[in-house]
Amino acid sequence: MTGVLQTHARQYKIAIDKLSFGFEVLAEQTSEEMTEKPEDGVYIYGLYVEGARWDRDNGCVADSLPGRMSEPMPVVWFKPQEDYRPDPDDYQAPLYKTSVRAGVLSTTGQSTNFIVCVALPSPTVAANLWVLRATALLCMLDD
Repeated sequence: MTGVLQTHARQYKIAIDKLSFGFEVLAEQTSEEMTEKPEDGVYIYGLYVEGARWDRDNGCVADSLPGRMSEPMPVVWFKPQEDYRPDPDDYQAPLYKTSVRAGVLSTTGQSTNFIVCVALPSPTVAANLWVLRATALLCMLDD
C-alpha cells in the first residue's frame, strides 16, 4: 500500500504525506474481467464484506441476505488522491487481513491485522448502523 502511494508521489511530484486512498467499487467481480490496468492506484479483488453485502444494482452497502454472514466484494479501485476527504455519509469500513479482527499492536499503535478503512457509499442508511453491525471488509474467510 505504501509502495503505491510512493510511486504516485514520485510520478506526480506530490509529498507522500498529502496522499491517501480514495475508493471506487467497480462492476467487475474478478481480475479476469479487468481489461486494462488502472492509470493510477491499484485494483484489489478477492475481498469479502462481513455483516452486510454490496448492492450491485444501487452501488452501495446494504443489508445482508438471510443466512449469509459474508459476501464477496467486487473489484475495488484504490486511488491515490491528494488531500482526500471521504464523504461524511460514507461508511468507513475497516479492512482486516483475517476475520479475527484482532492483532498485536504495532509500533504505530494500530493492530497488525488492520489494513485501512475503505469508504463505502451508504446513501439510504446512516453509517452508524454498519458500525453497530460490526460490518467490515476481510481479505480472507475462515475455512
